[in-house]
Amino acid sequence: MIQVTNLTKKYNSGVTVLNITSLEIPKGQSFGLVGNNGAGKTTFFSLLLDLIQPSTGYITNQGIQVNTSEAWKSFTSAFIDESFLIGYLTAEEYFYFIGELRGQNKADVDAVLAKHQEFFNGEILNSKKYLRDLSKGNMKKVGIIATLLGNPEVIILDEPFANLDPTTVNRLKKIIKELAEDPNVTVLVSSHDLVHTVEVCNRIVALHLGEVVKDIQTSPETLKELEAFFAV
Repeated sequence: MIQVTNLTKKYNSGVTVLNITSLEIPKGQSFGLVGNNGAGKTTFFSLLLDLIQPSTGYITNQGIQVNTSEAWKSFTSAFIDESFLIGYLTAEEYFYFIGELRGQNKADVDAVLAKHQEFFNGEILNSKKYLRDLSKGNMKKVGIIATLLGNPEVIILDEPFANLDPTTVNRLKKIIKELAEDPNVTVLVSSHDLVHTVEVCNRIVALHLGEVVKDIQTSPETLKELEAFFAV
């Protein structure tokens, strides 16, 4: 379980960009975070990954406070943006490097890559290109599949559908849905795209100006409810 307690983030300007008193994300849930630009989605994920420090409060990941211990890192993986990649490596070199960090041998990594050949669409593996020379969409593909190495229990994806073509988006949705079927895997997805997020997540939380304004168990009416809210 991921638990948020009295969490705020303020910057030097005094502006509060995140203010969540309480939020629980049960183990095994596929959790969608939606909101406009500046709503606090990436700030929340950055706090969850201990990339920035909270102004007040804390987040625990399976009982471990993320900003005081690194024990959560062994079962958590994430892709926020291309800054998570190592630009001077090829895709294969990067996958093997991440795999080694997660206790995986070359055969383990190759098995994951083989499973997701369709997602790569023949554009990444064996291309001999450095990651820095890939398109943004292909960088994202590498980052997303790297999160699957080592069988993590918590997977965090920030704007995973952006910069992907429609075919790849559909393939990614299939991957996320398969992950969500595992009761031991918690998937957190943030996105501007309400349609895609509702389709792959069984719970949607909407942020506005850093605060939770909607918390919905996904149903056939969820998309209409969210579209109506954001149309105001």
